[in-house]
Amino acid sequence: MPSILFVCSANQCRSPMAEVLFQQHLLREGIAQGWHVESAGVWATDGAPATENARKMMLDRGLSLAHHKSQPISAELMHAFDIILVMENRHQTELRRNFPEAANRVHLMTAMVGETRNVDDPVWGTEDYYRVTANELDDLINRGFVRIQELVGCAPE
Repeated sequence: MPSILFVCSANQCRSPMAEVLFQQHLLREGIAQGWHVESAGVWATDGAPATENARKMMLDRGLSLAHHKSQPISAELMHAFDIILVMENRHQTELRRNFPEAANRVHLMTAMVGETRNVDDPVWGTEDYYRVTANELDDLINRGFVRIQELVGCAPE
């Protein structure tokens, strides 16, 4: 079963939104049953909810983060996933430094579309800022899906 872990700082904005957006993408592709998808945070506390604006942005898309609880990155998570997609260069640096055995599975989210920029953190921003971030994540997932499939070893024929 292919597996993907989305990682941001606190696992309350970007990575939970990416998680449910990716699950939605899998549903549209008709392959949701074949994937394991989660999210975590490099500096997350355990059990915090998604931010209000993250929940609202996903609800506006018919998705729910109502039951999301943040989880910190761990060795178990790092070893359990085929690919770990991070939102910022500093997340990538931190994970590769702390888990060198998994370094080749840690990638910048924007690298899925051939870019090397960060996905900005909307945590203190307005609803509009969250909307921009949600749209960006959705676009990266849609445009980067083939690359993601390649990295987890299930590229389309």
